[in-house]
Amino acid sequence: MPLSSLLSLRRVAALLCLAAGLGAAYAGRAHAQTTCTDAADTSQRELLGHWTAQFATPAAQASPLQALPTTAQLELTPHPELLASVRGRVLRPGTQALVAGDVDDGDFTLEESVNGKNISATWIGQVVQGSCGKEIRGTWSQEQPPLTLSFVLRKQPSP
Repeated sequence: MPLSSLLSLRRVAALLCLAAGLGAAYAGRAHAQTTCTDAADTSQRELLGHWTAQFATPAAQASPLQALPTTAQLELTPHPELLASVRGRVLRPGTQALVAGDVDDGDFTLEESVNGKNISATWIGQVVQGSCGKEIRGTWSQEQPPLTLSFVLRKQPSP
């Protein structure tokens, strides 16, 4: 066999190996992208980012307080002192509050503070199974005035 044919065969073999390797790498990446975190395995990493909260409207209000917003935006970042926790803020029309919390075995806890010193409300919920850590359902409660609302948190795509 002439040398030029042998070199051509080697090139073809090298290209086939490269193509096979790239195909396997792509398949592995596609598999990694479709892997869904189990609710019980949700960690701080899944909590990071932007979330939209949807609140159930209370059936009846005890007093004619200002109309309660039915949605809020949350921005969660890594907590600088507590490794597995998050902190951030919740934004409602005309107001914002600080938040800090975590998720453990699928149980979500977030404390909210309007003055940065005292807890003014708590978020207690569970990561929804099958949501890949992108949906949390539970109750939001404040003491003054006493109020408890159901909420659904949904993670928003990264900007």
